Amino acid sequence: EWFLIAHKDFSRVSIRLTEGDIEDAAFHLQQALEKALKGFLLARGWTLRKIHDLLLLLGDAVRFEPLLESFRPLCQQVNGYYLTERYPGLGALPEAETIESILPDAQAFLRKLGVTLESV
Repeated sequence: EWFLIAHKDFSRVSIRLTEGDIEDAAFHLQQALEKALKGFLLARGWTLRKIHDLLLLLGDAVRFEPLLESFRPLCQQVNGYYLTERYPGLGALPEAETIESILPDAQAFLRKLGVTLESV
């Protein structure tokens, strides 16, 4: 279920970029990574924590799969996108080109976590 939601959120990123809604695209990218990380962790017996911090979630995930550490720069970059959407003034909105440039890494990360992305 978490992976399905992650897939939906990731699918929305490109749609929102096409529409020119950079803020919502960034938010959905952050949400896709967050939901995928939580799905990955829950499948391994992790107790759900109501947090949005990708770096904390990644730290937990790395305990199960050390190779996920290579995605830390991606998580660092995307981590603030939640705050940008939900708390005006706390962060700068990324450029559309910035989001587009990290989509391949995000796809690789989602696949590594177990999200199926055939139609994305």
